[in-house]
Parts: sequence; structure tokens; C-alpha cells
Amino acid sequence: MSDQLDSTAAHGNDAEGDVSELAQNLAKVAERTKRIAQILIEKQQHGDKSTEELSFGHADPMNIGEAFLTMTKNMIANPSNILDAQAELFRTYGDLWQYTTRRMLGETPDPLIKPAPDDRRFADPAWESSGVFEFIKQSYLLTAKWLVDTVHDVDGMDPKNSRKVDFYTRQFANAIAPTNFILTNPEVLRATIDTKGENLINGLDNLIDDLKRGDGNLRIRMVDDTAFEVGKNIATTPGKVIYQNDLMQLIQFAPRTKQVYRRPLLIMAPWINKYYILDLREKNSFIRWATDQGHTVFIVSWVNPDEKLAHKSFEDYMKEGPLEALDAIEQATGEKEVNVIGYCLGGTLLAATLAYMEAKKDKRFTAATFFTAMIDFSEPGELGVFIDDEQVTTLEERMNARGYLEGSEMATTFNMMRANDLIWSFVINNYLLGKGPFPFDLLYWNSDSTRMPAAMHGFYLRKMYVENKLIEPGGIELDGVPIDLTTVNIPKFILSTREDHIAPWKSTYAAVNTYKGPVKFCLAASGHIAGVVNSADSGKYSHWTNSKKPKSPDAWLEGATEHKGSWWPEWGKWIARHGGGKVPARTPGDGALKPIEDAPGSYVKLRLK
Repeated sequence: MSDQLDSTAAHGNDAEGDVSELAQNLAKVAERTKRIAQILIEKQQHGDKSTEELSFGHADPMNIGEAFLTMTKNMIANPSNILDAQAELFRTYGDLWQYTTRRMLGETPDPLIKPAPDDRRFADPAWESSGVFEFIKQSYLLTAKWLVDTVHDVDGMDPKNSRKVDFYTRQFANAIAPTNFILTNPEVLRATIDTKGENLINGLDNLIDDLKRGDGNLRIRMVDDTAFEVGKNIATTPGKVIYQNDLMQLIQFAPRTKQVYRRPLLIMAPWINKYYILDLREKNSFIRWATDQGHTVFIVSWVNPDEKLAHKSFEDYMKEGPLEALDAIEQATGEKEVNVIGYCLGGTLLAATLAYMEAKKDKRFTAATFFTAMIDFSEPGELGVFIDDEQVTTLEERMNARGYLEGSEMATTFNMMRANDLIWSFVINNYLLGKGPFPFDLLYWNSDSTRMPAAMHGFYLRKMYVENKLIEPGGIELDGVPIDLTTVNIPKFILSTREDHIAPWKSTYAAVNTYKGPVKFCLAASGHIAGVVNSADSGKYSHWTNSKKPKSPDAWLEGATEHKGSWWPEWGKWIARHGGGKVPARTPGDGALKPIEDAPGSYVKLRLK
């Protein structure tokens, strides 16, 4: 009896200790919550004039309100549609209650709705094993679907406003997901009980740190940035910077074969991000793989510009990028003929450069490859939500005041396009579970933001996205030369990716029937990054080819052949035919240009705070 009393007393003491510890932790939570409020109040009252200065009187710089006002007017004009939508929602909830009742009675009916295959929010087993959480999940999924479908089906909406309403409605639906709240996320609830609230304390500490990093603006840490260093454990392919100007450093990579193709290979990376997406690690480095295939690889590493380069234009990027790179490559190797790759914005610049060179009778580029690059911006996908005349005008005012577009603003736009993966998953991990961010190289690269010079970016947004002038013969001029893409006559390899949310593949397909001369189109599985950076030995994804060039992208895909694995070997065979034969390997510094510094160079190492 005495032992039982001692045991009961011990359990009682443990329970009292648990309650006491939980109470102390909740007090710490309250203390940190107060600190967060203070940070936000100080930002509003004293510290941050940037929002006021940069809005320039635009209460709605994204022009969202007008789109939703138009939707509301159109809905009110058709009250029967509102009643039908409400009736559909009530019917759906009736079905859900019936389904839940059957589960409570021991039956195993099929769920009314399942998360999309790529939706990882409901991976915790409790979302299926627990009747309560399973009801919460299905209730949310059904309501979110009803909400998105209802706004999508509003009559009388023009396409621009309809896309905007669709996009921001989905953002709202993502934000209210039960996974984003403590009491409706089983994983967070378990962690709170198991740690007696320590997870919430750690999470609030993470939130305070992120607010401080952003000077009162929330800057979510997506990655443990102490785990990586450019040139140490990413961007490690050996090479030398052999040339530089205000806008770029030109890197020549060391050969990995005794013989190389006579024609060097120049890669034009986008300056929206840094070049080392093509050189993250040895096993998925396209640059290393290309050198292994016998190419003398050069890459343009763009500068991260500040207000001193505000005047640099799209034309300057052409002249100081590919054109000066061609001159430097000739000095370094003695070769005038060069093969070239343009990735994303680098591909858009390459297209304009090739047309410029055609007009100038400059034949130095002999074969061109485009990675997920747009030349026809009539259907820009979800990026179009952020780019219309009103928004570009606001953005131009902001850029002209500072001299550049801040890198974090561009990153936020791209993150919103994949909000569940690139925003809300980190809110749960960092703030609700109280964990540190992951040491993931791709996320490190993604967070390594770059600025955009005001003159260049304003021209790019207005002439490409808003006015869609690049696709028009003579629609834009560069250095006094009307640009006509239909004159581009060299062999071309065009790679697009099927799930691309930045350069939709059906939009990039327009290039197939725009250019003159031979064109090979290849479609890779996955998205804008993973579909491109898919190493030859990864065994992941697949790609499609079709020797015919129908007008319609759907017709092209219908007649295409699917191949397992990476597209890299497919491109390797194509570019080998344009290599110009083999010559002894070239080492950086062998030619007239002497190395300035080791790769990856200093330009790429400038990391914004």
C-alpha cells in the first residue's frame, strides 16, 4: 500500500511538474508575443518609412482591389449564380456529415475529396487515422475548392482580372489551411504536448529573429545559410575568371578531357538569379557534366547591381554580356565560332542578341540552345498576375527612386507562386514546430537574391510582358537595330519543362515556328529548375521529343515520344554535331587573357543582407 501511495504521489508530482513547466513556458510565449508586437509598433511609428515612400500614393499597388470589385459587381448582377453556389456548398457539407457519420459507425467509405498528389500538407498519419482531423481536412479541401471554383466561374470577367482573382483567392485559401494553425495541426499539437510548449517558444524566437533580419518586415529563413559557402561546397567546378566588366565576369572552366570540341560553349545564365544553379553539387552540375563531354565551357556570371548601375539597359546587357564575351573567348581560345546556351531571361536576351547579330552579319554564334526561355509573352502564366500597366508603373517609380529592384521583392513574387512549398511549409516548420531551417543547397541558391537595374528591368517588363514587342518584327530596337526574331537562322535546341510556372511550356513553344532554320524542341518533365537540373544519371523524370513542328503545342505533345530519364544526353548528341571537331584541351590562361581570379569569382559571392 505504501508503495502504491508513493507511486501515486510520484505521478502526482510529475503531473504538477508538467503543469508548472507548461505554465512557465506559456508565460514565455506571452512575453515573446509582446516583444513581436513591440517590433511591429516600432516599425510603424519610427523605423520604417520605406512602405510609405515606395507606395507613392498607391493604396493598392498590386491593383488587386479593382479586380475583386469587378468580380463582386458581376456576381451581384447574377444573383441566381450566388444562390446556386450557396446551395452547392450546403449540399457538399451534407455529404460530408453523412460521410463522417458512416465513419463513426465503423464503415470505411471513400473520402469525398483527396489532396492533390503534390500536396504535402496532409502527410501526417493523423489526418486519416483521426476522425476529427480527417473531418477538418476534408472540410477545408471542399471549402477551398468551392471558393476557388466560385470565383473562377463568375461571368463577364476579362482574362486579366479573372487570373488575378483566381490567384489571390488561392493565396487566401492556402493561408487559412488548418495546417497553418496550432489547434488544427496534429503534428504541432503533438510537439506542443511533448515539449510542454518549448516548440512555441523556439518558434517565436525564430519569428523575432526573422523580423529583426527584415528590419520589421518578415524575412522567413528557408535555409541554414551557414551550411554553405559559394566556392567551398557549392559552385565548385574548377575554373578561372578571365574577363570582367561592370556587368559580368566571364568564367572559363578547366577541361576534364584531353580533347575538346573546337567550338567553345558559352552559357548565358539569367541575372534574376545566380549562375550556380547549374553548378550546385558535383552530381547535378550541368557545367561539370558539359566539361566531361568535352566542351570548353564559359559562363557569364552577372554582377549584383546597386544604384550605381541604375542606368544599365537591356541593350547594355547585350553589349557587355554576350557580345563582349565573344570577343573575350576569341582572345582566350583563338576561336571565333562559339556555341551558346541561354537560360530563362538569359535565353530571352540571347534571342534578341541573335537577331541583332543577323542584322549585323555577325555569324560567330553557330548553334544556340534555349532553356525555359520566353520570346512570346502573350500567355506568361501566373507571372502575368504581377505584371500589368498599373503595377509596372508603380514598380518603375519604386525602382527609379532607388535605382534598382530589390532582390527580396522578386523572390517574394516567385515564392507566392508556390506558396505552400515556399512560404507556409516554413511557417509551420520554423514558427509552429520551432525547428531550424534545413541545410538544402537549392534553397540556399533560391534565397541568394539579386537586384535588377532600374533601366533594364523597366524596359524588360514593359516591352516584353506588358506590350509583348519582342515577338513583333521591329517591335524593339537595340543599339539602333530593329530586332526581328524571324531572321535567326542558326540551328537551335529549345528545352521547355512541362510543369513550368515561370515560363509555361506552351508559351515557349511559340519559338519553334518563329525562328528560321532548323529547330529541335524537347520537353522535360518537372518544373523550371528541377526539369533543367536533372543530371544524366539521376534516373528521374522523363522527356519528350518529336521531329515534327506543328503549330499547336498540344499537337506536338500528342505526336511526341516519351523517353525515360534526363534530357541531357539528348542535348549532348545534338550539340556534338555542332562541335566543329576535336582539338587539344584548353586550360584557362593559355590564351591572350590571363586569369583574374579563381572561379566562381567575386561577383557571384556578393550576397544581399
